[in-house]
Amino acid sequence: MYYELATMTLPFGTAGSAATNVQAYATDTQAQGELLGCWFTDIGVLNQMIVLRGFADLATLQAERERTQKSASPFGCGEIFQTLEQHSYKGFPWMKPVRPSSETGITGPVYEIRTYGIKTGGVQATIDLWEQYVPARAALSPCTVAMVALDGPLRFTNIWSYPTLDARSKARADAVAQGIWPPKGGPAHLTTHMVSTIAMPTAVSPLK
Repeated sequence: MYYELATMTLPFGTAGSAATNVQAYATDTQAQGELLGCWFTDIGVLNQMIVLRGFADLATLQAERERTQKSASPFGCGEIFQTLEQHSYKGFPWMKPVRPSSETGITGPVYEIRTYGIKTGGVQATIDLWEQYVPARAALSPCTVAMVALDGPLRFTNIWSYPTLDARSKARADAVAQGIWPPKGGPAHLTTHMVSTIAMPTAVSPLK
C-alpha cells in the first residue's frame, strides 16, 4: 500500500473551511486514491493540517500527485494555505492497509505522528524489527501505519492513536517497563532526526 502525507500551513481560523475543501477535493470524480486522515496539529508545529491519502499502487499515487501539481487550487485550499508539502510513502509490507475508523472501530482522537531518520542500510532491519515487536506494542495502543518515505531524506513515519494524552503517556511507559518497546536493536538503525506531532481529527477525517 502506498500513501501520501500532505501538510498545509494555514492562517488562524481557517481549519474548518480548509477541511471541507480537502474532503471535496479528495472525493472529486477526478480524484484517485482514498482520503484516510485529516488532522489539525495540537502539539508540535501549530496551524498545520495533515492529510493522509492511500493508494493501491505507485502509479496511482503519482497520477494524483500530478493532478495536484497542475491544480489551480491544490486540495481546494490554494487561496487559503500559506505552504504545502507532499511526501510519498510505502507502507511496511507486513502491515494491513489503513482503513477508516468506521470499518475498524479504532479511534483516537489523539493521534501521534512520528518521523524518524534512518541510517543508510537500516531500512530492511527497521521493517523486520517492527514486524517482530509491533504486535505486542499495538496491544497497548493501535499503530495506524508505519511507512517508509519514497522521496527526500531516508526516513519512516509511524502514526499511533490514543484516547487521551494521559493514555499515550501510560502506554509508552508500560511498553518500556514490559521491555516490549522500543524494538531491541532498533535505535541503532536510526539517526538523531526525530520529530513528533500530536494532531486531532477534523470533522471530515475518516480516522476519528
